[in-house]
Amino acid sequence: MIISEAKPFQEVMDSIQGYQKIFLVGCGDCATVCQSGGEEQLKDMKQRLEAAGKTVVGMCVPEAACVAAKLKTALAQNMQAFREAEAMLVLACGLAVQSLKDNDRFGRSAVPANNTVFGAVMDASGNFYEKCALCGECVLAQTGGICPISLCPKGILNGPCGGMDKGKCELDKERDCAWVLIYRELEQKKALDTIRIARPPRDFKKAIKPHTKIFAANPR
Repeated sequence: MIISEAKPFQEVMDSIQGYQKIFLVGCGDCATVCQSGGEEQLKDMKQRLEAAGKTVVGMCVPEAACVAAKLKTALAQNMQAFREAEAMLVLACGLAVQSLKDNDRFGRSAVPANNTVFGAVMDASGNFYEKCALCGECVLAQTGGICPISLCPKGILNGPCGGMDKGKCELDKERDCAWVLIYRELEQKKALDTIRIARPPRDFKKAIKPHTKIFAANPR
């Protein structure tokens, strides 16, 4: 899940200063769950923009704004209003903003209303936790399913640093050291031999941006 949060309203207004007619785009997936781009947030944004003198010509909440087919379907259902817009204000992550830009044949500005914060998992209580750094070189099989790249502020691959104290991170005394968590997990699973093998430095070429993955036949 991609976590996003609303930008300050004045920043949004500054971004659309040169436009009068605005079309709002949300996301029925991540942004709805984050309460940063669902139907309620679009309605609230519409009221605030109109109170500030803007004209909101329409809005839509695609099932997943980063998926071109689903985005195009939602826009097609609102095409008359979409055509009238001078700019699109996107209440979703940066992927949605760029997806809209790439799929708008009219070439108008796609403006973010949110900041994209991190990729996360969500627990049963609805809390979000960053647990994957999308590094391109997964080590979870060797670390008991706990990612040291995202959970350790230093991204250390071979055990705790010298600053670890009583199981806590030296950078945040309230945070458990990622490698202590890994050790305990592997100890429970009787798999401590896996961390006795020194890992080589990360191959940072695997994390060079931007990534592209082309599928011969894309079902979506």
